[in-house]
Amino acid sequence: MPVLETIQEELTQIPPAVPPDGSGDGGAPPPPAAWAPAVSNARLGMLVFLAFEGMFFAGLLGAYLVFRLGAAAWPPPGEPYLPIGVTWVNTGILCFSSFTMRRALRTIRQGDGAGLSRWLLVTALYGVTFLAVQGYEWVRLVRFGLTLSSGIYGSTFYVLIGCHGLHVLAAVLWLVAVLALSRGLRFSAQRHAAVQLSAMYWHFVVALWLVLFPAVYLL
Repeated sequence: MPVLETIQEELTQIPPAVPPDGSGDGGAPPPPAAWAPAVSNARLGMLVFLAFEGMFFAGLLGAYLVFRLGAAAWPPPGEPYLPIGVTWVNTGILCFSSFTMRRALRTIRQGDGAGLSRWLLVTALYGVTFLAVQGYEWVRLVRFGLTLSSGIYGSTFYVLIGCHGLHVLAAVLWLVAVLALSRGLRFSAQRHAAVQLSAMYWHFVVALWLVLFPAVYLL
């Protein structure tokens, strides 16, 4: 019958079904593109942590400014002035370390493991220099009579600047750990999350100092 012949012709034109496992002459359909978040979980976690740290220092700085702006004289009579000149130089050292940290991240993105180790080492040396100069300043201030028990002036200075110094020390130790891993060729252009996270933390402590320095030393 003509109708049956037409149905048989149409059935012969239907391509064979593709098995669920992708085998067969038809081949497997292309897999859908994998969804990738705009910000990795590690970076998102670091951003949340830095936001918490920022709020912590905002509270400390706010308390300092309340005492500072409410004082009739700052520093109080008999207390030493903070060393401005050497701190300017130390600020420049820390700011330049941010540049070397950017170079370290750029080199690993280009697949240069040796360049990463070199720039991480330079950045760590700048951080150690910053801490050494700051420690020298503190020794001199203590000799001039400025201690934690010197009243609001001494206690707020050492708590605020001391907390930042501890964060710089933590950043240096983190950087040394990343440097040790880089010597073992643990990073590549496609896999360097630890370098990126340490760079984020390093830039944070540098930016934080650019807020604390004028507020504590220049205001």
